[in-house]
Amino acid sequence: MMKKLIFAVLCMALISPCVSCQNTEKKSGLKVDGDDGTQETVSTIDSLSILVAGDLMQHMPQINAAYNSSTGKYDYTACFELVKPIVSAADLAIANFEVTMGGKPYKGYPCFSAPDEYLDGIIGAGFDVLTTGNNHCLDSRQRGLERTIDMMDAKKVPHLGTYKNAQEREKQYPLLVEKNGFRIVLLNFTYATNGLRVQQPNVVNYIDTVQIAADIQKAKGMNPDLIIAIPHWGIEYSLLPNKPDKDLADWLFKQGVDHIIGGHPHVLQPMERRNAQASNGGNLLVYSLGNYISNQYKDNTVGGAMVRMDFTKRDGKVKLENYGYMLTYCSRPQTSGKRNYRIIPVEMDEQMNAGDKAIRDKFVRSMNNLFDKHNVDFGPYKTK
Repeated sequence: MMKKLIFAVLCMALISPCVSCQNTEKKSGLKVDGDDGTQETVSTIDSLSILVAGDLMQHMPQINAAYNSSTGKYDYTACFELVKPIVSAADLAIANFEVTMGGKPYKGYPCFSAPDEYLDGIIGAGFDVLTTGNNHCLDSRQRGLERTIDMMDAKKVPHLGTYKNAQEREKQYPLLVEKNGFRIVLLNFTYATNGLRVQQPNVVNYIDTVQIAADIQKAKGMNPDLIIAIPHWGIEYSLLPNKPDKDLADWLFKQGVDHIIGGHPHVLQPMERRNAQASNGGNLLVYSLGNYISNQYKDNTVGGAMVRMDFTKRDGKVKLENYGYMLTYCSRPQTSGKRNYRIIPVEMDEQMNAGDKAIRDKFVRSMNNLFDKHNVDFGPYKTK
């Protein structure tokens, strides 16, 4: 069951969106007796783990596989059951919702409209926040954009990237999440919407550096501990970022973004840590997390990664203490013989048959080769 997020309105000079995951009263230092009988203050250390996953897709074969003819409903529990312990273990889990919930008739590529139960499966897996600013957010036009927002609001799932109107965007964006004594501000924007124009009064966050700069300034006014950008960018199926993405990443860091976790290409792209010697532990840049779940089966599209970041906060100073990626493989019924699609951590041999293992092995070899050549100070996640 998804960790409950309680919305609150901050009374500030600038009214800003806030998702509060807990009592956020500041903790004071503890007074303890020293060896010489005097009292000394021991700083309180808060900790926070954030997990980000890639593209949540729904092609028509996935929709058909999730349908239960005996109940007349769709069930996505099996899709996420093997990653649920990992997702749920994070204090804050985020993913890219790359479909709409435009209602029936349900559709796959090229204009996605997923069953409402898909959102239930994602929530059940432990995801807390979903990004909607991507190239498929207008697939069901105005009805799909607005109904997706309504469904997420009804389920109390914080989201960012698309809005019914400018007034709602002003109130809700950037998205501020409060968790474990941390204030995390999230940004999300997309390169395009597949040639579809947003219908008034709806708003989609596009990559517009003038607007993004204003949004970052607004984010800084929210007294954040972390500003994380989640751009939807890049060239599909390219294993390397293009120059515009590299330039935009450099610009975002200069503007004050702490970490960048991108997506869209449907394949993994390189990851790096910058400024490793900085007191905050450095800045992470992930160009693309690839597919989390989909029906794509061409080379390098059969899996993706989750990135986990562990932070501490002592005396108001935040530091990145641990981080890394976890590779995942999406098993398809055509290969596994199972009824449904399943996201499987690549280490789980016992969950795969020979066909799955062969595809998984090819994917892992390719990604290891990519990361060995192009990653900078960024390896697999290891528990400290």
